[in-house]
Amino acid sequence: MVRSIKNPKKAKRKNKGAKGEGSSTMPSMPTKVWRPGVDQIEEDEELQCDPSAYNSLHAFHVGWPCLSFDIVRDSLGMVRSEFPHSMFFVAGTQAEKSAWNTIGVFKMSNISGKRRELIPVKPSADGSDMDSDDSDSDEESDDEANGSKDPVLQLHQIAHEGCVNRIRAMTQSPHICASWADTGHVQVWDLSSHLNALAESDASVNQGTPTIHKQAPLLKFGGHKVEGYAIDWSPLVAGRLLTGDCNSCIHLWEPSSGTTWNVDKNPLVGHAASVEDIQWSPTEADVFASCSVDGHIAIWDIRSGKSPAASFKAHDADVNVISWNRLASCLLASGSDDGTFTVRDLRRLKIEDPTVAHFTYHKHPITSIEWSPHEASTLAVTSSDNQLTIWDLSLERDAEEEADFRAKIQEQVTAPEDLPPQLLFVHQGQKDLKELHWHAQIPGMIVSTAADGFNILMPSNIQQPLPSEV
Repeated sequence: MVRSIKNPKKAKRKNKGAKGEGSSTMPSMPTKVWRPGVDQIEEDEELQCDPSAYNSLHAFHVGWPCLSFDIVRDSLGMVRSEFPHSMFFVAGTQAEKSAWNTIGVFKMSNISGKRRELIPVKPSADGSDMDSDDSDSDEESDDEANGSKDPVLQLHQIAHEGCVNRIRAMTQSPHICASWADTGHVQVWDLSSHLNALAESDASVNQGTPTIHKQAPLLKFGGHKVEGYAIDWSPLVAGRLLTGDCNSCIHLWEPSSGTTWNVDKNPLVGHAASVEDIQWSPTEADVFASCSVDGHIAIWDIRSGKSPAASFKAHDADVNVISWNRLASCLLASGSDDGTFTVRDLRRLKIEDPTVAHFTYHKHPITSIEWSPHEASTLAVTSSDNQLTIWDLSLERDAEEEADFRAKIQEQVTAPEDLPPQLLFVHQGQKDLKELHWHAQIPGMIVSTAADGFNILMPSNIQQPLPSEV
């Protein structure tokens, strides 16, 4: 985010009058990094998004807030790097009345964007900036050359009893998804007809107001006595599911066919308070991790009974979310209610402090955390401070490199010394951020949801490696 004057024309007139006759240039001001929650906004200033920071940035909303969603794997290609992009995802609403809630099946087409150089262009001699008419014209001409148009959103809605606390699509069969409702029920849905209809639809045709479909779930489980949030499909065993509730109970679901499940009525109990999140191991089919309001993380092996194989104090406050690194399976990240997030090496649990990194940048609760599916050292975080941050744990501060960068852009960048060198990117503009996901098939693309809608973003400084063969 950058700061700007609310009335730039008025500000320019003041500057021109102060410089004296014959001067046609404005003094260059040093670029300053603005820190949310630390730096103040002056009365005549406002924050504006700098579009040069993104390869792609789009926003949309669908009425009621959708505070949980999941990206659906598709057949459009495993690694896609060329704009425009298309994607599919599912989301659940938090409507004012229970009967108004729906599960939405989305198709977003023509997601435009372009590649930008990391080093910005040197400012012109006449002091013009990115908001000038010439800059806008150049931007528009570039977009026209790339054939960019507005993204197209298509939506199917299925009636859902109660607000959707969390929703997840199965990796192996993406048309199957499970939803956690505030009614205390977990339901499994077959969304194949809706995904197929959207895949075959003409994205250029405006669908109008979507119809809310009445559809029965494949299974509705009422074994949880209260509502919950923790839910995860196994990435290794198709159809295997875990659900955890606010009574600290975890139930294991085993598939008995493609459309039926056997749910263990005897829960796994190893926490002293609400189970907030669950993550299956990416490499061991019978192992998973859970986190809780009790401040602990537990590691489980479903072959060895109803108690955790290991449990440790992870944070001094509620542990809200966890993410297991699928590219480096020894690393587990966790985010807390006190705004901190931590990365641990599970190989070191029994011999020494397993903490690899601990960050206190955010000052409000962490609401989502997820490792990049394409870069083992990169993860993204959302917080109640309305920031989405991206981190690269492989980075260290290099004074020589920073000086070289400033010389290349030929301007002084004033960066606070206390900014963590691992902090790659800060995205703002959404209110009450709740969840984010990396797109597994579009390197560098993130989708986030908040109380005021969705953002689709691709930061320009996140350079994702592409395999030589797909």
